[in-house]
Amino acid sequence: MTIDRAGINALMEITSRPELVFVSGQGSWLQDSAGKQYLDFIQGWAVNCLGHNPAPMIDALSRQSRALINPSPAFYNQPSIDLAKRIVDASCFDRVFFANSGAEANEGAIKLARKWGQLHRKGAYKIITFDHSFHGRTLATMSASGKAGWDTKFAPQVDGFPKADLNDLDSVRALIDDQTVAVMLEPVQGEAGVIPATREFLQGLRALTREQGLLLIVDEVQTGMGRTGRMFAYQHAGIEPDIMTLGKGIGGGVPLSALCAREAVSCFEPGDQGGTYNGNPLMTAVGVAVFDTLAAPGFMESVNERARRLSNGLMALSEKWGMQGERGAGLLRALIMDRDDGPALVAAARDRAPEGLLLNAPRGNLLRFMPALNVSAEEIDTMLAWLDALIKQVRG
Repeated sequence: MTIDRAGINALMEITSRPELVFVSGQGSWLQDSAGKQYLDFIQGWAVNCLGHNPAPMIDALSRQSRALINPSPAFYNQPSIDLAKRIVDASCFDRVFFANSGAEANEGAIKLARKWGQLHRKGAYKIITFDHSFHGRTLATMSASGKAGWDTKFAPQVDGFPKADLNDLDSVRALIDDQTVAVMLEPVQGEAGVIPATREFLQGLRALTREQGLLLIVDEVQTGMGRTGRMFAYQHAGIEPDIMTLGKGIGGGVPLSALCAREAVSCFEPGDQGGTYNGNPLMTAVGVAVFDTLAAPGFMESVNERARRLSNGLMALSEKWGMQGERGAGLLRALIMDRDDGPALVAAARDRAPEGLLLNAPRGNLLRFMPALNVSAEEIDTMLAWLDALIKQVRG
């Protein structure tokens, strides 16, 4: 099938895309318009937690689309009620606001913290975030992010986001002043190279924020919904944050995200927050199907088994090729290489024949792996074997 060049030219260019068009997918596999199959270890950047076209999502979309798609967020609908209750019952939070993207959920978290600061901390508005962090692409969430170069890309930035160093409690303490209202972090920094916050740091951060009367916000857009082997990553540390954001995996591939908060922090008033499509029954019905699949007996145990298999396999490759090891949590992992040939490996993997392999290199010396949470042991082994051969190919 020839590529529709006129159609491609009609799209706004926001990234460099390879010359292929995907037309179908099933589980861990994608197929392009030429019929080539690709083993997908990106899955929409950890979005497709159940892989491509999973039956529970298809059934939910079909069933709900015949009943009700969008009555307006000015009214209740049953799927949003059902999903909110599931999240509340599975977490330490009391209230849920549904949105469409992780950035929108994080923007809501920033607004909620600032509203709480107006009410309880004499107008305090600063939210301490972390160097190399990633919270989204709106102006406020870009300002909150610590990604290199983002401070000038669409200057001026939104004020109020001083940057600390991950896993350094003293660096957080040094930034606290009378205008500080919260601390916000990813339990695992994904874009930075899959760098986990330690259990000790998260516990220390919770103690420090309570001592100072500050809110603790966890951005679980990438780590939530089973990605780390627990439903929510904060649960590994045994803490209870005040606010949490979810995205990516919560919809399994459809646009859905959530802002979750404890009752004492849920201070929005009518008119403070909203959105045209937020919490519509079509998306939240899919969210219910995804949640119930993840919460089924044995599912998280399987995620952790696959995570150990992937971790062990990546470590074996690291030792074989003299690399710097691997790190991560659950099925969000990274191979830390000894040279900057990540982009070359990504390209070679995609061009591999007869089947391709989809990988991601957020840093030149690092490969990131975000497979479906129901990826099979055989698919992990296949990826590892192909990657081994690709390293040999690229390195000669």
